[in-house]
Amino acid sequence: MTIQAVAQQALVNRLGYCFKNESLLTQALTHRSFGASNNERLEFLGDGALNFVIANQLYQRFPKSPEGDLSRMRAQMVKEATLSDIATSLHLGDALKMGEGELKSAGWRRPSILADALEAIIGAIYLDGGFAHAESFVLELYAARFKMIDPKAVDKDAKSQLQELLQSNKMATPTYTVTHTSGEAHAQHFVVQCDIDAHQLRTVGEGNSRRAAEQQAAQQALLEIKKRPIGNKKS
Repeated sequence: MTIQAVAQQALVNRLGYCFKNESLLTQALTHRSFGASNNERLEFLGDGALNFVIANQLYQRFPKSPEGDLSRMRAQMVKEATLSDIATSLHLGDALKMGEGELKSAGWRRPSILADALEAIIGAIYLDGGFAHAESFVLELYAARFKMIDPKAVDKDAKSQLQELLQSNKMATPTYTVTHTSGEAHAQHFVVQCDIDAHQLRTVGEGNSRRAAEQQAAQQALLEIKKRPIGNKKS
């Protein structure tokens, strides 16, 4: 079994969906730099399915929210940064098929490529198993984010939300530390650690800029804090 096949199988296990037609997943993981049979059409289809599933869920969950707030919440949920964060958590980049140029420039880490590939997978699941399976897959991916979304804070980034949450409970603000950098100057990759003493909590974020990595670390911290009462420190 090739390295690519091993990476794809490992991704299948993380996705929690078994493809009847595995060629659809292979296509979803193929960047246009690799060849003509790539994931662009699947990405188009997945984008449409994703937007509908998210819109429908927001409509059901927030019956009193006006159209403007619903639109802003949806935009927050389906934006490139959110999709690339989810794709990174799935280690999706490890399974991507790319041309030499993209491989040399660490394209498997690029947020836009990761976001497009995740949407392509949604499109592939829709074609392979129907809308119900695609919807179930999206809802599982976004389960934690749906629990923590706040219509009043939808325009605020993760770092701002985390800082305000801690300050409102008289807790010290988090500290962010760059723990690792790699890649060439034009394609650097940052790993940032977020420490919250009040919760004895440490999260890690990655991105193609320090700011992006900090935002991902803050988002992970928000998700962890949401799992327990705000005043409950980890023992």
